[in-house]
Amino acid sequence: MNSLLNSWHPRLVALAGAAQGSDGAHDTNHLHRVWRNASLLLDDYPEADPLIVLAGCYLHDLVNLPKNDPERHLASRKAALLASRQLAELDFPPNKLAAVAHAIESHSFSAGIRPETIEAKIVQDADRLDALGAVGLARLFYTAGRMGTALAHADDPMALHRELDEKAYALDHIDTKLATLPGKMQTTAGRRLAQTRLNELTAFRDTFIAEWAASPAAP
Repeated sequence: MNSLLNSWHPRLVALAGAAQGSDGAHDTNHLHRVWRNASLLLDDYPEADPLIVLAGCYLHDLVNLPKNDPERHLASRKAALLASRQLAELDFPPNKLAAVAHAIESHSFSAGIRPETIEAKIVQDADRLDALGAVGLARLFYTAGRMGTALAHADDPMALHRELDEKAYALDHIDTKLATLPGKMQTTAGRRLAQTRLNELTAFRDTFIAEWAASPAAP
């Protein structure tokens, strides 16, 4: 199996690279990290097919739409269709194409498609793990900057007296979405890693809030 993975890895990277846009939060390094996360999870699930997981990790963002695009929820379905066609042209094992397509279409948070196979569950968990921890934090603020979102609410960064609004305040995204990820992980190994990385994020949030000035300092 290792030789098969080694054979397909550069081809999958090339396919993904040809579709890369300008989003630094979803670049080739993101795909490498997702595969590394998946490799950690695969250690706990020897019954999973690594080639399906590998293809799902590298091709899950083959069609990547901005978070504020009205068709964002369709991106993973479009990516699955495109991946199936391109893999078939490269003579990818035909009996694995449907499983790769399912892993791709079900990885997306916005698509709302439940992963039914262990491979799809691993790909989804591996992708979501990259939204947590130090890299996840960097991606959060990078994406917020691209969308013109403020760092935090000026007077109430903890949202004690207002509704959370991740579209207006980047820091709110930690509580509105990222804090929910450990409980939504599909695998036990994924939940364990996600909680560790979430702890890093919440520690940062607490430090950030402690430094965030709600009003100018007195002279």
